[in-house]
Order: sequence, then C-alpha cells, then structure tokens
Amino acid sequence: MADSYILYGPGISLFTRKLEAALRFYGIAFEHVQKTGENGPELEQRSGSHQVPVFQTPENWMVADTTPILDLLDGRFPGRRLFPEGPAGVLVHVVEEVLDEWIARTMVHYRWHYEENTRAVVAELTGRDVTLQEAREFPLAKWGPRACRATGTESAYQQKKVEEEYFAIMEALETQLASSAFALGDRPTAVDAILLGGLRAHTNADPIPDLSGYPRVQTWDEKEAEEWAGEGELASFPESTPFARHVLELGRDCYVPFVEANARALAEGKKAFVIDTYGEEVSYLARPYPERSRQMVRDRIAERLSPDERLVVVGWLEDFGLADCFAA
Repeated sequence: MADSYILYGPGISLFTRKLEAALRFYGIAFEHVQKTGENGPELEQRSGSHQVPVFQTPENWMVADTTPILDLLDGRFPGRRLFPEGPAGVLVHVVEEVLDEWIARTMVHYRWHYEENTRAVVAELTGRDVTLQEAREFPLAKWGPRACRATGTESAYQQKKVEEEYFAIMEALETQLASSAFALGDRPTAVDAILLGGLRAHTNADPIPDLSGYPRVQTWDEKEAEEWAGEGELASFPESTPFARHVLELGRDCYVPFVEANARALAEGKKAFVIDTYGEEVSYLARPYPERSRQMVRDRIAERLSPDERLVVVGWLEDFGLADCFAA
C-alpha cells in the first residue's frame, strides 16, 4: 500500500510536467520518480499503458492519462477543481483538448527537428555531454522524426506554420496575463496545467525557441503560477477570456478537421489519412487516442449537464463551429 501520491515520468515529458503542474495547483504532496528499465514493466502492466506519466494513489492504484487523473483529483479536492462543474467545465475541457491533442505536435517538432534540442535532451537523459552523432543514434531520437511524420510536421512549410501557431498562442497568453492571473481567469484550470507542461518540458527548457519576448509568460511560469492559494474566479461562461477564444478558433480551423478525418480513417480501417492543413495537403497517422479523448468531452456534455445546461452548451459550441465535433 502506497502512503502518498507518486508521479512517474521524465521531466522532459509534456504530459508528465502537465500533471506535475496540476498536482501543485491541487496542493498535493507527492513524490516524483523517474520511469526506468526496472520499474517500467510493472508501471505499464498495472496502468495498462506504455505512456507517461503514470500516477500512483495512496490506495496503490496505478493510473495513466492526465485528463482522467485530473478528473479523479477534482473529486478528491473539490475546492481546487481544475475542471469546473457545469457548462464552464465543458469550455475548459474543449480548450484543454485542443492544447493536448493539437499543440502537442508543435512540441514534437521543436524537439526533434532542431539538432540543438535533440542533443540537449539526449545529454539530459544520459547525464553527459554528447556529440550530435551520438544524439542521433539515441533510441528516442530515432523515434522523434517518425513522430513528426505521424503528426504532420515533416515539411518545412508545416514546420513554419506550427511555429507561427505556437507564437500566436504565446502572444495571446502574454496579453491575457496582463488582465488575469491565469489563462481563463483568476484561478487555474486544466488549461493552465497543459500550458505549463509545454513550457517546462519543452519550449522554456530546450534551447529553441526563444520565448524571452514574453516576459509575463516567463514570470508566470517561473513563479506566479505556483503561488495560487485556492482563491479567485474564472471568467464567466460563455464569454470566458480572449485567450480561450483564440484557442477555440484554432480548434475549429485546425483541430476539428484533423480529429474528424482521424475518426473516419479509423472507422474505415486506414492507417493514415490526408487533409488540408494551412493550405497544404498533409498526411497524418490514424491513431485511436484522439478519438477516445474527444469522447471524454462528449461524455461530459451528455452525462454531467442538466438538460437546460446541455442546450446552452450545444448552442455555444454551434456558435464556434464545434458542435458537430463535440456534441453530435
């Protein structure tokens, strides 16, 4: 029987750092343990996943997948929920969904298409300075370019567009932090956890990109986001914040075509599919997880709202062009 919460996963992992940020928002004492060759097989067998992070509860449960983990912890720490109840919870979930499942490809691009980043990450993992050739031969570095192809960032044009996309998100966050303590108001949500996960595992940790032009984001990452005392209110639903609207529009324009095409490919038994992304035909690997993740949003709408709340949420999703994707 475990007597505390334990987070298993490497510090270079987007979703490990997302969960780490969330645990601090919950005010939970936890131990952070690396996943290794020794503990890895048990973690994978007990959690049912080869991915990180894996989260161990005091009951000795082993749980994978950050969104369900946060849902579990919301039930245990209701005063510090990261998915609010009611319609606002759907808004948080949709924004988090876009950041989790679409912007993650930007992190993969930065890490494995820039040799400086690849070398820095391999040096951190091995605990020693490595040559570029040694970095390229590292098993994870061989996986990286395949992950980039699978997520549609192989071409130079797509690489340019995902970087523009990410800097636009940082610009929106920089502007938002001038008027609120967090991305969706004056208390954190799961959205802040994934944003911090990306900053701490990737874009503020690796040599590239340079985010020094966003001083509010830097201060938020380094200090202010850790000082939440459990107070504050979210911006009202459905207006929310300009930052939320920025991500929702990105979801409508880019993520929805991806996730719907992915669902069709899975239904047809295809291994890959091609869609237009930023005016270019792009191939993506068909993967089961985005569809499972989208279903979590649909389940929240179907199972956790009153009939009146559901009508309001569906109308809001229709206004953003997101209803067919998340409320059908």
